Amino acid sequence: MTFSLFLSVLCLGIASATPQHDRNLDEQWFKWKSTYKRPYDTNEESWRRTIWEKNVKMIELHNQEFSQGKHSYSLLMNAFGDMTNEEFRQVMTGFQNKKHKKEKVFQEFPSDNIPKSVDWTQKGYVTPVKNQGHCGSCWAFSATGALEGQMFRKTGKLVPLSEQNLVDCSRPEGNEGCNGGLMDYAFMYVQDNKGLDSEESYPYLGTDTEACHYKPEFSAANVTGFVDILQDEKELMKALAFVGPISVAIDAGLMSFQFYSSGIYYDKSCSSKQLNHGVLLVGYGYEGTDSDNNKFWLVKNSWGPTWGAKGYIKMAKDRNNHCGIATAASYPVVP
Repeated sequence: MTFSLFLSVLCLGIASATPQHDRNLDEQWFKWKSTYKRPYDTNEESWRRTIWEKNVKMIELHNQEFSQGKHSYSLLMNAFGDMTNEEFRQVMTGFQNKKHKKEKVFQEFPSDNIPKSVDWTQKGYVTPVKNQGHCGSCWAFSATGALEGQMFRKTGKLVPLSEQNLVDCSRPEGNEGCNGGLMDYAFMYVQDNKGLDSEESYPYLGTDTEACHYKPEFSAANVTGFVDILQDEKELMKALAFVGPISVAIDAGLMSFQFYSSGIYYDKSCSSKQLNHGVLLVGYGYEGTDSDNNKFWLVKNSWGPTWGAKGYIKMAKDRNNHCGIATAASYPVVP
């Protein structure tokens, strides 16, 4: 079902009965609409509010259980409050779980002198949180994040790179613009193209209707290849410690992820195989004692700084590859 058809079915399904809204939530609803600039027409507002109220109550119930120690993370209403989970998954993800066009390259890392915690955001490797908008271009943001880190490692300068350049130009490598793609295909494009423009010279639009207009004179990064990391959290930990930020794919499709706010994210329903979202792994560590339940991966998302913990999420580490974080990890090699 296409997204537009899905929306029309959703509209008809909800509009067929007049919903009874909770008047106690009026002030909260008006504030949320104002915050996220939702100028609905009368018909749309009614069913969007119905969805929003359902999400509010789900969040409240979860946070009550969080306060009772039943969950390791809290939830918070955010910009996705008027979206069903199905809409959210269709619009806000975009990693395509498909096979590579060429054989993978793996690299072994030493097992000694691995630090207990790493945070590349504190070392100058990571640009501010960006926002992909309603475009399934997460793969491009993950790829630029990893490449930004490697270019900083090489030059000492942190230059934001162009996701729009990847969205517009990497279709020959297998990416599909706002309809999804792979980080490795993005790295292949930069290698084939012998460069990637800066964000400043090729700004993000959040659409894929423009023709490619890469300009070599504005190139701010290059790639000679990429490395796929073995599907193992210990190998991922070593790579992150020795290399810098890593592109990873995860299952980000659950409602608990949609409204994540703080704490270590662990949801037993999260899949390690059904990957749908590309993000940037920037660190790891632990809260309190160094036990398995307290370990986390620090992940930079591309849904803006109002989502999660200022755009970041702590995801459970060393718990059977939770959400598939070690399933499709890779990083670019720069000349």
